[in-house]
Amino acid sequence: SPNKIDHNFYVSLDKVLSYKNVKFFQLRLKNVSQKKLLNIAKKTKKITTKYKVDFIINDYFKLNSKIKADGCHMGQLDGSFKIARKKLKGKILGITCHNSKILANNAIENKADYIAFGSFFESKLKPTAKKANLHILKWAKKNIKKPIVVIGGINNNNYKKLMNTGAKYIALSSFIWDNPKLKPEQAIKKFK
Repeated sequence: SPNKIDHNFYVSLDKVLSYKNVKFFQLRLKNVSQKKLLNIAKKTKKITTKYKVDFIINDYFKLNSKIKADGCHMGQLDGSFKIARKKLKGKILGITCHNSKILANNAIENKADYIAFGSFFESKLKPTAKKANLHILKWAKKNIKKPIVVIGGINNNNYKKLMNTGAKYIALSSFIWDNPKLKPEQAIKKFK
């Protein structure tokens, strides 16, 4: 999702998901009140359900049942993966592992459903993010049986290299929601 949700977001999200090449939608909002997050999540969930897209909440695994999300994505500093796994019985749990085999193996031990690596490229959303390289994808393709998600600065010019190296999914934010040249519904069409 974009960093800030305005009244145009819901119309744009509906158009983006109607293109039918999105499997998951992650609501990633920092520094918002729980009340506001729940309100935004409720409206977002209606749209993701309409298009049969899994709705993932970022960080807030304790709110997962209130939000009625299909799962949660966690970073390395977002709390205990063991507790999250217990709370998220039957739900999706994804964990960011940056560029680390150790973190990836730890995520698998904690029964993550997918492993995310990145940032692979410069990202407007997270300019100071730890960098990842293609070697981690090659290693993951051979050693990890879970789906691999790649994150960080991904656009229509660089995503194929990541997919060809071992990624199953790409995570997009700025290219879709903060693109100075394309509306969200135009940006999503750049990905096959």
